[in-house]
Amino acid sequence: MTTKRKAEASPGSAIAAGASAPRWPQRRRPETLRLRSLTPSFTVSDLELSVAFYTGTLGCIVAERWTRDGAPVGVMLRAGSCELRLIQDDWAKGRDRRKGEGVRIYCETEQDIDALAERARAAGGTIVSGPQDHSWGARGVSLDDPDGFHLTIYRRFRGGT
Repeated sequence: MTTKRKAEASPGSAIAAGASAPRWPQRRRPETLRLRSLTPSFTVSDLELSVAFYTGTLGCIVAERWTRDGAPVGVMLRAGSCELRLIQDDWAKGRDRRKGEGVRIYCETEQDIDALAERARAAGGTIVSGPQDHSWGARGVSLDDPDGFHLTIYRRFRGGT
C-alpha cells in the first residue's frame, strides 16, 4: 500500500498562493507577543521565611541565590520547568506596604493534588481552600505564602470529570 504525501508549499508556489491547500492565518501586524516562559517576581518581607515556605512546604528548589555586600537579596526558585523569583524588600516604599493583594498565581501540575495538599499541611502550610474539584475542569488546592501571595495548584481532569 502506498500513501500520498501532501505537497509542501514553497514561497511563490500555487499551494502557497492558496490554490488547494489549507490557508494558514496571517500573523497580526504589528506582531503579537509570543512568550516561551514567564517568571513572576515577588518582593517579600522575610526572604529566608519565604524560601523555607517554597522549598519546605511546596517542594521548590533554589536554583540561584543573590547577595549584595554579603547580605541575601534574592533567590530564583524552580519547580519543574517553571521559575519564581523572590526578592527581599528593601523597605524603600515603607514597612507597612501590603504584599500579595490582588495577585493569584495558577500553577498546573500532573502531580496528585491531594498528596501535595497533605505535604503542605504537614509542613505547616495553611490551606485556604481544597483540595476540591472545580467547574473549569481541574482539581486544585489554594494556599497563601507568608506575604499573602495566593497560589492555586491544580491538575486538569483527563478524559472527563
